[in-house]
Amino acid sequence: MRQAELVVVANRLPVDRDENGGWRRSPGGLVSALEPVMRTVDGAWVGWPGQAGLHVDEFEFEGTRLVPVTLSAEEVEDYYEGFSNDTIWPLYHDVISVPRYRREWWNAYRKVNERFADAAAAVAASGATVWVQDYQLQLVPQLIRERRPDVTIGYFHHIPFPAYGLFSQLPWRRQVLEGLLGADVIGFQRTADASNFARAVHRQLRHETRASGIRIPREDGTIRVALAKAFPISIDTASYIEMAARPDIQQRAIQIREELGNPAKILLGVDRLDYTKGIRHRMKAFGELLAEGWLSVQNATLVQVASPSRERVAAYVQLRDEIELMVGRVNGTYDTMGHTAIRYLHQAFPREEMVALYLAADVMLVTALRDGMNLVAKEYIASRIDNRGVLVLSEFTGAADELGSAVRINPHDIEGVKDAIMQAVEMAPAEQGRRMRKLRKRVQEHDVQAWSRSFLTALATAREANAS
Repeated sequence: MRQAELVVVANRLPVDRDENGGWRRSPGGLVSALEPVMRTVDGAWVGWPGQAGLHVDEFEFEGTRLVPVTLSAEEVEDYYEGFSNDTIWPLYHDVISVPRYRREWWNAYRKVNERFADAAAAVAASGATVWVQDYQLQLVPQLIRERRPDVTIGYFHHIPFPAYGLFSQLPWRRQVLEGLLGADVIGFQRTADASNFARAVHRQLRHETRASGIRIPREDGTIRVALAKAFPISIDTASYIEMAARPDIQQRAIQIREELGNPAKILLGVDRLDYTKGIRHRMKAFGELLAEGWLSVQNATLVQVASPSRERVAAYVQLRDEIELMVGRVNGTYDTMGHTAIRYLHQAFPREEMVALYLAADVMLVTALRDGMNLVAKEYIASRIDNRGVLVLSEFTGAADELGSAVRINPHDIEGVKDAIMQAVEMAPAEQGRRMRKLRKRVQEHDVQAWSRSFLTALATAREANAS
C-alpha cells in the first residue's frame, strides 16, 4: 500500500454504489472542494462505502484513491443512527429534538472511530496531513495522534457546536473534547461555534485558551497549540453559474412554472427532511397568509423539496407524518382544480433539476431553526445569474453571518416570517437586483475552493508553529 501525503477521513466515501454494482461520484460540496486538492498530491480518502456489511478493497475512482471502512449492520444502527444522529445531532442542534444517551451507542461510536483512525494511520505517509470531517468522527483526531504523532491533523465540524450549558449534558463530554483536541486546527462554521468549543475546553479540561489557540500540555512538559477558528464553508459557485446559463436548464425553469399553473410568485424550500430545518414553520406561515387573504392559491405556490433522511430514526418518521398532514390540510382547504397551494416533493433531485427550480423560484425560504451553514442559500444565490429573486434567511444559520443582504427572519416568530414573505413577494425588481448583486459577490469571492485553501493554509502554519 503506497502512502498518501493528504488523507481525508469522512463518514462516507465520495462515491455511491450504482444499480450495476459499480460506483458513481457522490454529489455535494465537500467532494467538489477536495477533489482538485487531492489530485495535486498523492491523496487518499478514508470512509464507509454506504452499505452495511459491504467489504471492499482499496480502489481508485476517477483519480481519487479510496480506502473503505467496513461497518456491520449493528454498527450502522448504533454508531451512525444511534450515537451520531440520535445523540450528537439533536444535542448539537440546541435540543430541538431530545437527545438519547445510551452506553451501547457510545461504545460502538468509540470502536468505529478507532477503526477509521487505524485506516488513516496506515495509509498516511511520513509527515502527511490528515483532514478529519464532521461529528461522526470526533474521536479520530486524538486516536490518529496516538498512532502517528508525525502527521499534521485537521478537523472540520460541519454542524453547530452547542453552548456549554447544552454540551455539558453529554456523559462523554471530556472524551469528545480530548478527541477533537488531537487536531492541530479545529474548524467551525461560525465564530460563535469556535467560542462555544473553547469555553467547553476551558470549563472541562482547564486548558488555557487564547486568541492564538488552545494550549495543551504535553507529557514532556512542552506545550502544543491547537487553533479553534471559524472557516465558513461554501459551494462550487462556478458550477452553479455554468448550469444556470445552460439553455436547457433555463427552458426547464420555464416549464416548471407552466406545470405549476404559472403563478405570479413561486416560493421554494429545499431541505433534507429534518426537524432542524423549520419546514413546519414556513408552511404554517404560508398557510396563514392564504387564510388571511394576503396570498391566494392562484397567485402564489410553495414548492417544498424534502429529500428523505434517516428514515429509521423515530424522530424523522414522526416529522414526516406531521409535515404530510400539514400539507394535506392546507391543500385540502385552498387547492383549486388548476392550482396547488403546496407542491410537496419527498424525493431527491439531480443538481440540474435543482438549478432549474432555483431559476423558477421568486422567493427562496431558508427557515432553519439551527444550521451549521445551509448551502442551499448559497446555491440559490449562485444560480440567480439574472440578479433577481429574494432570499429569506434564518438568523440561526451560519450563512446569515455572511449574507447580510438577505431578508433575515427569526423562524420561531411566525408573524415575522409572514411579514418577510410578503416583503419578498412585493419587493421591486430594482431592490431585488441591489440585494442579489451583493449576495452573489460574496458567494463568488468565497467559494468552496477558497474554503479548502484557507483551511489547508492554517494547517501548514500550525505544522510550522508546533514544530518550532
